[in-house]
Amino acid sequence: MTDILLTQPVPAPIDARLQALYTLHRLYEAADQDAYLRQVGGRIRAVVTGGAKGLANTVMDRLPALEVIAISGIGTDAVDLQHARRRGVQVTTTPGVLTDDVADMAMGLLIMALRDLGNGERIVRAGQWGAVVQPLARKVTGIELGIVGLGRVGHAIAKRAQAFGMTIRYTDLQVQPDSGHEFIPDLTELARRSDVLVLAASADQGKAIITAQVLQALGRDGYLINVARGKLVDEPALIDALREGVIAGAGLDVFADEPRVPEALRALPNAVLQPHRASATEQTRLAMGEIVLANLQACFQGQPLPTAVAC
Repeated sequence: MTDILLTQPVPAPIDARLQALYTLHRLYEAADQDAYLRQVGGRIRAVVTGGAKGLANTVMDRLPALEVIAISGIGTDAVDLQHARRRGVQVTTTPGVLTDDVADMAMGLLIMALRDLGNGERIVRAGQWGAVVQPLARKVTGIELGIVGLGRVGHAIAKRAQAFGMTIRYTDLQVQPDSGHEFIPDLTELARRSDVLVLAASADQGKAIITAQVLQALGRDGYLINVARGKLVDEPALIDALREGVIAGAGLDVFADEPRVPEALRALPNAVLQPHRASATEQTRLAMGEIVLANLQACFQGQPLPTAVAC
């Protein structure tokens, strides 16, 4: 059977189907991954990986028979697409199916940060209700929302925000006049005009766009929500901004060096943190797995890949 390399676990039903169809090699279980690649690398024809995990060039080059990198996710920033193209390796993603979950997470982080739900829960769990006075929170309905990146996820966030009566503005690489929302070409100006700035942009360039200047413009009553990629935020600048009251708070599902979250960030009470779980629902992960399976089947049958990325 065809040899497949898994860089991380997949849902059990998808794993079972992969096992039935292919010879699986679990890189994430290897105590010595270098030795493991020396043993099996020459036989690997496909890699199944996650959007954040990707596949380093150093690993890709250990796989001479590689034909396809199937990403369970929408981000391609952790795969060198130009290097893959030079190698003749196709790359696929799982677009569309995780949009709702990521937008839901953005709204969840927004509500949790503005309404200070995390601290409220801790007070109740500690038996301190009545003994500790929790400061009044920030109203969610009717805020000014700035969306950075009006792609699938950005549009889904905007749709949810409309139900909360929010005023929506956005910045993107191009104007989208049919969106019905105000386009602000300058990110710093968008931050200045927002109560909450939601980062939903592509991270293909991998450059920090949320800088100290942007955070300063967001201001002491403003909040940053990130469901895109951690590398798009200057993390030390964000820590300073949260610690010094430059902004009011943040809700983060992604970080610059996952899973290593700086202790200084973990210690801040005005930061709501999640372990990169925006798409982590049973329904969505199964749907993503189905797309991965379809791409693998198409590749090995010599057919066009359903969700190939232009490398």
